[in-house]
Amino acid sequence: MHNGHDMLPAVAENDIPQLLAALVSSSSRVERVPLSQGPVWIKRYGTERGPKLLFLQSLIAKLLNKAFLRPSPILTDEEMAEREVRRIEEFAACGVPTPEVLYRSGRAVVFSDVGITLSRQLSRFGDDAKGHDDLLVYCAAELGALHAAGLCHGRPYPRDMFIKDGRIGYMDFEEEPTSVMQLSLAQARDVWLLFLQLTSRARQGRSTYDRAFQAWAERAPSAALGQLKDLTDFLGGLLSIARLIGRIHMGSDLRRFIDATSYLKHVSHQRQDARERQEK
Repeated sequence: MHNGHDMLPAVAENDIPQLLAALVSSSSRVERVPLSQGPVWIKRYGTERGPKLLFLQSLIAKLLNKAFLRPSPILTDEEMAEREVRRIEEFAACGVPTPEVLYRSGRAVVFSDVGITLSRQLSRFGDDAKGHDDLLVYCAAELGALHAAGLCHGRPYPRDMFIKDGRIGYMDFEEEPTSVMQLSLAQARDVWLLFLQLTSRARQGRSTYDRAFQAWAERAPSAALGQLKDLTDFLGGLLSIARLIGRIHMGSDLRRFIDATSYLKHVSHQRQDARERQEK
């Protein structure tokens, strides 16, 4: 485990003064610092969402008795830095690509550069709709493998993913869903959050949804599949209200919610029905 002031040999000695100067001279949340052997990133921690909003989210989760709505616990800036470092180490120990932690001091952590994000890679496909959607399907497959390894991310968005040696890597571990819900539910929430992105990005529509879901489900634990059905059953009860609101104003977030939730509710019921037929 990295202690509070831990410099790894990955940072060249002649770069240390420049890195330390950047650490003390700026208050930017995320900062890119060019060094002699390549760029590194400084991340300074502070709650992105205000405590009032998190309290409201917790209250709604309690009133509705739905664990998947619970936010991760509110921590101090230093505790948030510690949580991210610890979760990176958990993922790395399972062979999942992550940024390397180069230095940590108080509320700031220095990470290695991981190259372009998956979101940027997707934007480079141009007219290649199949290649674009194949990468989305691969994201779903890799998320299933992550879940099979007993892990969950908490915010599996393409902007928080990258590719290293042909594997999907993850960054931004600010959330820890398993601190407020069981692992299988956190994994079901992961795939729902992924599909919020996937359904809005897929260029080949339903065929890509189907391939992506199959790729995840082939690898994911059965408990996560069961939790996904329960989660989308509850959220599906909100679809009629969402569609009614959409008739007045269909924003992009509302469209993603409707598309992802209605699809996952339908396909998880299909899978459950097929399983029950097999068991008879």
